[in-house]
This record gives sequence, structure tokens and C-alpha cells, in this order.
Amino acid sequence: MPSDDERRIIPDVPRGPLCEYRSRAKFNWKDFKLVLENSTLARIKYDVWKKLEAEPLFTPVTSTLSADQQKERAAKQVNRVADLELAPAEVYSMDYKYRVRYLMSINEALHSVCPSMSVKIALGVGLFTNSLLAMGTERHSAVYNAAWNREIITCLAITEVSHGSNTKRCRTTATYDPKTQEFVINTPDFEAAKCWIGNLGKTASIALMFARMFTSDGEDHGLQGFLVPIRDPKTLQPFPGVIVGDIGEKIGLNGIDNGFVMFNNYRIPRENLLNRAGDVTPEGVYECTFAEPGKILGAVLESFSAGRLGIMQESSNTLSHAAVIATRYAALRKQFGTERNGPEQSIIDYQLHQWRIFPYLAAACILKVSVYALTEIYLETVQKSQAESNGFELLTQIVSELHALVSSSKPLVTWTARDAIQESREACGGHGYLKAANLGELRNNHDPSCTYEGDNNVLGQQASNWLLRQWKGMKVESPVGTANFIERRESILQNSFDAIMKSDCNVQSPEFVTQCYEWLMCWLLHSTVDQIQLSSDNGSDRFKARNDSQVYRARDLSRAYAEYYALQSFRSRCQRGDISEELKPVLCNVYSIYGMWCIDRHLATFYAGGFASGPRFADAIRSTLLQACAQFRDSAVSVADALAPPDWVLNSVIAKSDGRLYENLQNQFMTNPGAMERASWWKDIIPTKMKSKL
Repeated sequence: MPSDDERRIIPDVPRGPLCEYRSRAKFNWKDFKLVLENSTLARIKYDVWKKLEAEPLFTPVTSTLSADQQKERAAKQVNRVADLELAPAEVYSMDYKYRVRYLMSINEALHSVCPSMSVKIALGVGLFTNSLLAMGTERHSAVYNAAWNREIITCLAITEVSHGSNTKRCRTTATYDPKTQEFVINTPDFEAAKCWIGNLGKTASIALMFARMFTSDGEDHGLQGFLVPIRDPKTLQPFPGVIVGDIGEKIGLNGIDNGFVMFNNYRIPRENLLNRAGDVTPEGVYECTFAEPGKILGAVLESFSAGRLGIMQESSNTLSHAAVIATRYAALRKQFGTERNGPEQSIIDYQLHQWRIFPYLAAACILKVSVYALTEIYLETVQKSQAESNGFELLTQIVSELHALVSSSKPLVTWTARDAIQESREACGGHGYLKAANLGELRNNHDPSCTYEGDNNVLGQQASNWLLRQWKGMKVESPVGTANFIERRESILQNSFDAIMKSDCNVQSPEFVTQCYEWLMCWLLHSTVDQIQLSSDNGSDRFKARNDSQVYRARDLSRAYAEYYALQSFRSRCQRGDISEELKPVLCNVYSIYGMWCIDRHLATFYAGGFASGPRFADAIRSTLLQACAQFRDSAVSVADALAPPDWVLNSVIAKSDGRLYENLQNQFMTNPGAMERASWWKDIIPTKMKSKL
């Protein structure tokens, strides 16, 4: 159970109309929050928010700025954050796991306030320096230090106009010239232009860029990383041979200056090749070097998975914000009632409304815990790889499993957040469409998370590939334990809903949910393998056979695997000794809502595979879901409080913690700039016939 000191980290909520629902909860909402979130990390975020709230540059804007103004504001915020020194100096001397966890928590807090600023920092400092550590050596330390200390503005240039997910087919070239000991960078045509590069549009002075490397003998050595100066860091004017610009206004995140760049016989020094894995001698001979493979593996893992974990952390917070807004609004908004002229009732009391928003509130809890757990495993693995150079084979297996978990979980979390925002917007009716409700900003700024750092559908295929290898292999290699169920495949596939019911297993229990998921994944694995084999037998090549097994099979498998891991992570958290008796019922309620909701989405597969027949299974799942939602009604507002950031961060006029919905709306309407002024263009819209009478 949390201590009083831990509870004091979390600010109290003000008294107001929401207290009617808060009083119904049979648990301390701060204790619930500290189940979902580590107290040390919560303290970091509240400290960051307190500092930012005192800074005028971070005051929420009330009207839409132009795209250029948004870029300017985000760039200035990045500089101000550096000046504030949010992480104490001693943090950087701590061990890897503590240091990165601390910085991730700062990023979560920053993203909640200004996503554009957060992404600019993540790209220009985090992802750039991580990639440089993974691929560079001591000779690149000056650039690393300058980037880390915010002395230069950096970017990571991988994507090209015609190639994103398939990076191996990128066509920018870097050809070595032994006469001058330089690489000559060229963009063959516009389709090969680097594009969508964050920070590149207006501000970056140097890029970590991937290009196909050719030695002077004409041999293609594939994609290699290079440090490529783009602009003079003192004037931000591009260097000769570089055509660079901004790609234009986007749907959201316009504080990020996404850019494109093309090169025409542009020369960089030989030393700008990132040479951790291979180098070119001054004479032009390519030499492959692999030293301390465990450390290299850890560095690469850190570079390419940390970004996706960061996106999951940010998206779980976005999901939480949307669910909080919808829940608080639903408790306050009253419509209709049992009697025509009698009192109206809160829309949170209606079964349909509960079914629409409570699963997302439960999902916010489940996914916040599972993302935390996955990040813990990841950081421990990287730290171990940096400390040890032995045990390479086991480490490789862990990396493969972690990659599968990240590749399936990133789509689950980002898609769930996307859907939660839209459902919340609709659940809040017309008021939810106000810019001041903040759901539109959440939606537009979250949307790219579904495609950057790995398109969700492509990532899902990578996860299902790993699971299929475990299914077809002689031995299941799952050091983290997420695929151990495959060892029991024969007995699992013999299971059915009727058999589970005969064993007196309660539908609401974690055991029931686990058995359902293990059967679901085994059946999807079995049917995917059968589909691939059938396609091959009919003459399809390996690529087509695998491609034709995605819809209704491998794609669903990847999602089910991520849901299974999320549910198992939450269950493990709830079994720890710090869970008080008063919290157990609401935690079980959250688990039941999310478990039933997810199983409901897979009903067709359960029936197609023969797990169930007739209406009993579907009726059991759906009635249990509705009952769990009804039970959750009295807890929902307190759970929302546990997920909510401070009001100024949530920035929603319809979901302030004081619960004064209509007073806050009145203030918003009345103080909206120009709200009650005659339009400056009023003369231009007077009807023509009216003008003739004047």
C-alpha cells in the first residue's frame, strides 16, 4: 500500500459537482494511480508540469496558430526546455536503466503539454544520439556531444519519397572517391529524395542519413549510415549541393518542421561514415568489423526499439486523456430521464454510453501497466547487453522476442488510442467538437503515431513471423515467456467453451480469459501455417503465400498476442503484495471489462475455429461485459482521476477536475476573442437587396 508521502506526490482534486460520483468509489483514487504508475516516475512528471506551468511559453494557446507560428513556438520551447535543465546533472551518471527511465518520464510529461516539442526533442536528441551510439565510434563523439548538449539541431534521414517501410530499397547513394578521401552523395531523382524528416524542414544543420554505399570499384555495400552536414549551424543557410525545404502543412503536429532534401555531387569526409560495423580505408577498401557482438546488439536494440516504446508511452497517455474527458463529461452531462417532466439523468448511467466509453477507460489502465512492464524488460536487456559480452545466443533470443512484443504492442496501443479519441469525441456530442474540448488536437496530433517508427500493419507482420517461427521450430525459444503456451498446443487446441464451463471456471476470471486467448492464438497459428502451405501447394511463391495469409489470420494473431501480453502484465501487477484489499475489486473490474471487450472483437474467429457453437459463448461474453460496465459506473470518475494529468495539461474545457461543466463553457464562450464583436467584414456580407435600401 502506498505511503502518505507517495500519496502527497499527487495533487488533490477540487470539490465540485463530480464529488457526487467520487463519493461512490470504494477505494482511494491516489492508491489506484500508484498501481498504474511508479511513484518515482509520477513525481518526475509532476515536477516537470509544475515548472512548465510557470513558463509563459507553455501556456496553452486559445486559437489556431499558422503552421509557421507553430514551428517557431515549438523550436523556442525546445530551447527553453534545455535551459530549464529538467533532469538533474547526477541523473546522467546513474546506471543505464535509471537514466533512461528518468528521461522517458520527462518526455511523457513534455508530450502531454506539447507533442510537437516532444517529438522534436525525441528525434533531434534521443533518436539521433541513440542511433549514433549504435552505429558510430569514438571519431563521432564531438557530434554526439554537440547533439546531446543541444549545441546543434539534428535529424535522422531514412525515409525517401518512394520508399518508407522497405528501407532496403532506398536509392540515395554515397560513392567513395579515394583521390580526395570523400564520399560523394547523390540523389538520382525526386523519388529518392529524403522526406518527412523531422527537424529538417527549417532548422536541422546535420543529418544522420542512410544511403547505399559504393566503393570506387563499383561494389554496392548496401545501406550505411553517414553524418551529412545540411546547413551552416550559425546561419542555417544550406550548403552548396544541397536542396532542402519544408514539405508543407500537415494534418497535425505542425510544430515539427518535416523536410525533404536532395543532393547533387555533395561531398563529405570519409570519417563521416558511421563505422561501428564496417569502415572504408583511405585507399577505398571496405573492411567489415564486428567486435563485442553483445554490446553492438544492445546498442542497435536501444536505437530502433526505444523510439517505439516512447510512442507507446505517449499513446497510452493520449488514450488516458481521451477516456478521462469522455468519462468526466458523461458524469456531468444530463439528458432525458424516466419521467417526461422529471429530473434528467447523467448519460454515464445509460448502458449504451457505458459500453461505448468504459472499455477505453479500462484499456487506458491495462495498457499503461503493460507498456511500463515491457519497457522494464527492454531496459534491463539493454543494460545487461552493455555490461556483458557473453551469453550472446540467449541475448539474441531475448531481442527477437522483445522485437515481436514491441512490433505487436505498438499497433495495439496506437490503434486503441486512435479509436478512443474518436469515440470520446462522439460521446461528448457537439461540445466535444469544440477546439477547447481538446479532442480534435489529440486526434490530429496522435494520428501519425499509427504510421511513423514503423507502419502498424507492417510491424504486425514482423510479430506474427516470430510467432510462426516458434510454432514451426523444434523448440520454443521464448526467454521472456510470452510464447511458452505453444509447448501445450495439442491440449490447448482440444479445448472449447463447453469444456471450460464444465471445469467450473468463471467467465469473469483471469483463468477463463487466459484459456480463451491461448486457444485463439494456437488456432490462428495453426490456420496461418495451413493457409501458407495450401497457397504454396497451389504454386504460389513464398512471398505470395505469406502475403495471402495476412487477413483474418496473421494480422489477427499479432493483435491477439499483444492483447494477451497486456492482460498478463496487468494480472501480474495486480498479484503483487502492495495491492490493498479495497483496490482488488476495481482492478478485477477493469480486467474483466478489457478482457471481455477484446474477446468480443474476436468472436467470429472463436466460432470459425470450433471453439464454440450456438449462442451461449457470445451471450456469456457480452452479458459479462455489460454487467462489468454497470458495476464500473460508480468507480469510473475516480479511475479517470487516477489517469488524469493536471487540468492545464489536459486542457479540456469540458473535463476540468472541478466538474463545473457549464460555468467553464460559459467562460469559454464569453471570453473567446471577438465572440461578441461585430465582424470586421460585416459590410461585405450585407445582402445586395438590403444594401439598395440603405
